[in-house]
Amino acid sequence: MRNFAEKQEFIFSKITDQCFQQRDLSGCDLSGIDLRAVDLSGINLIGADLQSANLSGAVLTGANLSGANLMQANLQDAYLYEVSLCEANLTAADLTHANLCGAFLWRVKLCGSKLWGASLCDADLSEADLTEAKLVEASLIEANLVRANLTGAQLCGAMLLEANLNQANLTAADLTWANLMEANLSEANLWEANLTNAKLQGAIMPDGTIHQPQIFFF
Repeated sequence: MRNFAEKQEFIFSKITDQCFQQRDLSGCDLSGIDLRAVDLSGINLIGADLQSANLSGAVLTGANLSGANLMQANLQDAYLYEVSLCEANLTAADLTHANLCGAFLWRVKLCGSKLWGASLCDADLSEADLTEAKLVEASLIEANLVRANLTGAQLCGAMLLEANLNQANLTAADLTWANLMEANLSEANLWEANLTNAKLQGAIMPDGTIHQPQIFFF
């Protein structure tokens, strides 16, 4: 591409093509592209470079972005239902209020990413790197976080009901007011984690015991 305008025009011709097979942009350089509110459902973006791209409000239902570079990308309010982002790099990306329910995020890099109020219900985040990610009031109900790295993550007010945090690293994580009822924390590392006012009823604790609420008799 000779210039950015030509690249943008080429991309739009691809994604608006009526032939589904033409919506294959795997490995393409889409860095800095503006695809706000564009319907990208089912598109193939495996290994694509989307660094600093603007995908706010975009619809990516069922899209495949495995191994894609989305560093510092804007995905605010994006609809990412059942999207595949396995081993993708979303370091410092903005996913505020994004819908990632049912998404496949195995080994995804979300270091320092903004996920305030994001929906990650039933998402597979096994072995994901969420170091210092901002997950304030995010919904992670029944999410798979087995062996995920949540060191220093901000999970204040997050919903983690029945989430699987087996062997997860929650060192220095902020879990104040988080809802961890029925969550699986077996073998999890909670060193210096802040659990002030967290709800832990029925949760499986790191030592394998089930947390029971304290009952006070007057």
